Amino acid sequence: MSVDLRSDNTAGAAPYVLEALAAAGTGTAASYGDDEITARLQQRVSEVFEREAFVFPVVSGTAANALGISALCPPWGAVVCHEGAHILVNEAAATSMFSGGAALLGLAGVGSRLTPEALTACFERTGWDDPHHSQPAVLSVTQATEMGEVYEPEQIGALATLAAARGLRVHLDGARLANALAALGCVPADLTWRAGVEMVSLGATKNGTMTADAIVVFDPAVAQELRFRLKRAGHVASKGRFQSAQLDAYLTEDRWLRSASRANAAMARLLAGLAELGYHPVVPARANLAFVAVPDEVSARWAQAGVQFYVIEPGVVRLVTSWATTDADITTALHHFETPSSGRSLTECAHRR
Repeated sequence: MSVDLRSDNTAGAAPYVLEALAAAGTGTAASYGDDEITARLQQRVSEVFEREAFVFPVVSGTAANALGISALCPPWGAVVCHEGAHILVNEAAATSMFSGGAALLGLAGVGSRLTPEALTACFERTGWDDPHHSQPAVLSVTQATEMGEVYEPEQIGALATLAAARGLRVHLDGARLANALAALGCVPADLTWRAGVEMVSLGATKNGTMTADAIVVFDPAVAQELRFRLKRAGHVASKGRFQSAQLDAYLTEDRWLRSASRANAAMARLLAGLAELGYHPVVPARANLAFVAVPDEVSARWAQAGVQFYVIEPGVVRLVTSWATTDADITTALHHFETPSSGRSLTECAHRR
């Protein structure tokens, strides 16, 4: 049996999302987000984040990041992020395009996490008020990080404090926000506005929705600007209720957090099994993805056995679990992950304990 550990994007839509879409398809509704489902979503988002919030459905995380940041950053500005951030290396300069040309400044940091020291050094070498240099205007932090680590609320707060002192706005790429919340056991407000974050990309598609992600913003002035930016970019759907229905179902009754908890638990079990065989993440992984050091000949054998994953570089593979990853999937994957010396599977090793 094949087991897909390539990405949480490979999973289908959660059943409750499909049910919500079917329900939204009955009868008629006003166009362009002026419908009851979208109004309900707006209220639900404010409840989830424990303050007035404004939500803008879009079709992808790239759109959420690029369009959201465009409302925070002038064309001559710069977005400070980690050097491995998705907005810098995986989104085809969408943020620069939608912002009218803003630069992206990537900083180093273990586990794809930014540090106050790196951010301070960036500010110290910036030519402030010099028109020859792009002016840092936005700090973007990814939660959970691209390496599977998470920021504690106080870590985000420390970065946001430094950013605010220099007049930067703070954006959170929440591609796996639910997984970070589940890992930390805190509430959405703790990782966002209470920590100094002003805008969030919600990250719903990796965790159960089908064609819906969202921008969440806490500043009414920024929300007003986004109304026009999204329309101009073609991201105001005429039948917007179908996007809103997915997101509303996603956030109802903590479904998004329960889905993320399942994905995290599956990864924890996978990593525990791999550790028994001597394979470990290159950095600690607390969410639902991990980069694991594995000899190339071993990863080739895994692939031949039917386990699907990505080889990131020689000797390192990326493994990702999702809300749909089952206990049987993990058992099957671990059965194929054999030690190169003995050829024994984890199941056989477990019997020897």
